[in-house]
Amino acid sequence: MRRVILTLPAFAFLLIFFYLPLLSVIGLGFDPRAIIQILSDSYHKRIISFTFAQALASTLLTLAIGLPGAYVFGKYDFPGKRILKAIMTIPFVMPSVMVALGFILLFGKGGPFGGLDILYSWKAIVLAHAFYNFPIVVRMVSALIERVNPSYEEVAMTLGAKGFTLFRKVTLPLIMPGILASALLTFTFSFMSFSIPLILGGYRYATLEVDIFTSAMVMLDFKTASSLALLQILLSLAFMYLYLKALQLYAKREEQKVMRKPERITLRTALWAVPYFLLVSILILGPLIAVIYDSLFYTGSFSLEMYRRAFSQEYNPMFGTTVVRTIANSIFFGVLTVVISTLVALPLSYSLVKWRFKGKVIADALATLPLASSPVILGLGYLLIFRRTPLYGSWVVVALAHSIVAYPFVLRAVSSALVKIKENLYEAALTLGANEERAFLKVELPLASKGIIVGAIFAFAMSIAELATTYMLARPEYTTLTLAIYKFLSSRQFGPASALAVVLMAISGVSFALIERMGEEVW
Repeated sequence: MRRVILTLPAFAFLLIFFYLPLLSVIGLGFDPRAIIQILSDSYHKRIISFTFAQALASTLLTLAIGLPGAYVFGKYDFPGKRILKAIMTIPFVMPSVMVALGFILLFGKGGPFGGLDILYSWKAIVLAHAFYNFPIVVRMVSALIERVNPSYEEVAMTLGAKGFTLFRKVTLPLIMPGILASALLTFTFSFMSFSIPLILGGYRYATLEVDIFTSAMVMLDFKTASSLALLQILLSLAFMYLYLKALQLYAKREEQKVMRKPERITLRTALWAVPYFLLVSILILGPLIAVIYDSLFYTGSFSLEMYRRAFSQEYNPMFGTTVVRTIANSIFFGVLTVVISTLVALPLSYSLVKWRFKGKVIADALATLPLASSPVILGLGYLLIFRRTPLYGSWVVVALAHSIVAYPFVLRAVSSALVKIKENLYEAALTLGANEERAFLKVELPLASKGIIVGAIFAFAMSIAELATTYMLARPEYTTLTLAIYKFLSSRQFGPASALAVVLMAISGVSFALIERMGEEVW
């Protein structure tokens, strides 16, 4: 009974603030005629095809960029490895609006790579998705390479295998679960991406997410938006099922106790690794440096003019509030998201990792499902459920939406930490007279604290970077920093947008530094 009391509030929260909005979208969209009409409409068919195509191209490019880095990090030791690995992680914690702004500055007509003419095309979308997701490939695959039992390779070498043949016939099959899991996660994230296609692709290269958003917020056609969302939900569920299957294989390989000792990097490897890391560092740091430069220079000279404009209401009448208030709103929603998502994720992750009970598989699926839902669909569900209630337009509904978006990442971080705690430590506490609660507070909670802190930091970072639900649900006075940057971008005021993006980058940078310092993995 105590276990039910512990987990019931968390499941009730998910039921009310995730499943009811989701069911409202499904209920409105579950109309065979509307779905057939969408699937036979050339405009929607083109968008669905493009969503698949760009997600596939993004995944292939992400693997192409990420796998060499994963190989070097997993197999070799070299000076500056820790710093370089930290730099490789930066993209994943950077807000997408800020990254999109960096790409506009780099690849726009006046940018250093403007001659490539890829801005506002599918190429820009694919490149930005690769920028965002290749840290996933690097982290997941390098973790498995570190665990490849060296005796397998030694036996193969005694039989004459070496070089690429050794890698292809021995190492590659052993790390394939990591490649598969990271590829499926990249595909899913690229498929459900919203801000990047919206800003870099526009309506010409709209994806399913942008189509749902446009139908609901521009056309006010909730019926079509819900039918599109239903298609997206079904596809996302299929992707997440495949990802979770791949993750099971990945977890089994990751559990191997053998940790190979990193080798000293060879001259032959260094000859291609140095240019590779230089190019990747330019790809990572280029957009960030472009944003900082644009914020500090005006008409070719160093100036703080863009910051003055960013904080002056003369240049931002469309916000409905001051820029200082948008920063305060971002921090306010971030803190609320940390509190709510942690309170929901902690009991659920503990029950799913530590307890055995009937229906555990179903409970696990219900708790994990928010990972497969997009913020746009969540925002649409909240519009359908709350638009005739006092909650609509309030800060409460924005904080709840942010918490649902961030909660799966907290669940993953806490679960990863709990899995690593040896069961005999808990049992030893019980044999010494501690009851279940005391054993948890004195033994397991301190050991899982790093995972909880990383999850909380991730929740904060997710909240301050969130755009879709804030755009769909927040009244002007609750405008956040991310939404303010998007509004500056929409009015083509890139300088003030860069100034605010630097402020956002500073907040995200602190989150990134704390996550790196903790050293806990989320995936």
